[in-house]
Amino acid sequence: MEYISAKTIVTKVKAPAKWFGIDYNMNIYKGCCHGCIYCDSRSDCYGVEHFDKVRAKENALRIIRDDLRRKTRSGVVGTGAMSDPYNPFERKLELTRHALELCHGFEFGAAIATKSALLERDIDILQDIAEYSPVILKITVTTACDELAAKLEPGVSRPSERFWLLERLSKAGLYAGVLLMPVLPFIEDNLENVGEIVRRAKDAGARFIYPSFGVTLRGNQRVWYYQKLEELFPGQGLVEAYQKRFGEAYECRSPKAAKLWAYFTEECEKRQILYRMEDIISQYKRPYRIEQMSLPF
Repeated sequence: MEYISAKTIVTKVKAPAKWFGIDYNMNIYKGCCHGCIYCDSRSDCYGVEHFDKVRAKENALRIIRDDLRRKTRSGVVGTGAMSDPYNPFERKLELTRHALELCHGFEFGAAIATKSALLERDIDILQDIAEYSPVILKITVTTACDELAAKLEPGVSRPSERFWLLERLSKAGLYAGVLLMPVLPFIEDNLENVGEIVRRAKDAGARFIYPSFGVTLRGNQRVWYYQKLEELFPGQGLVEAYQKRFGEAYECRSPKAAKLWAYFTEECEKRQILYRMEDIISQYKRPYRIEQMSLPF
């Protein structure tokens, strides 16, 4: 493991960000070895050289402790935005686990985004945090098919393992759901895939599913993505279809997005699964709100 220097790790989210009600971001690792062909964090604008190599931040736990101690207000600390906090090295290093212990010690909440079943290891700490502070766990699932996921996300837990993880989290009383994004145009954007994810998420006890029916592409990441499409789906004309439909656009919305959204929302409503951001935030934070008593003077 290579270590890199850092001055701060827990940083305040700039207003008016509403991404799952997160107040602070925490990235302990830099780079990711999951190999997902669509990852936006690979983009040049983030300045992550050698993206596929995972590096940890030196003295991360001491820095996180000092960062949390200096905060004048507690809040929800999010992790998993730039690199998965449960990469294979985390199994031995336990930096994410100990960072969660620090969040608990300073009475901060936690919001985790991951594709790794290793999250199951930390259920005990997350239950401790949830006693006093909000916890939301977001498991990314873009396809219900293990075989397709092995191509698109070669270094990560298969969808079947992620649905198992969701079930474990739900049975542990934790607020967990699915990030249904990206949904890759011409590959995953079909009713069968979306419907299967909704059904399996419900069976696993998911409280919410938050979707985005498309993918973002820019600069070097677009070049990487197209190379991978040619390697993984030779002769299927996928690159040509993307170029014809989207050109150099950053937001590549599925041509079926409207139809998928209508179907998705109907399926979620039928199963009482939340899918709007404001509803998801409201539900996971509601038990921790203190209602002010109005005094008669």
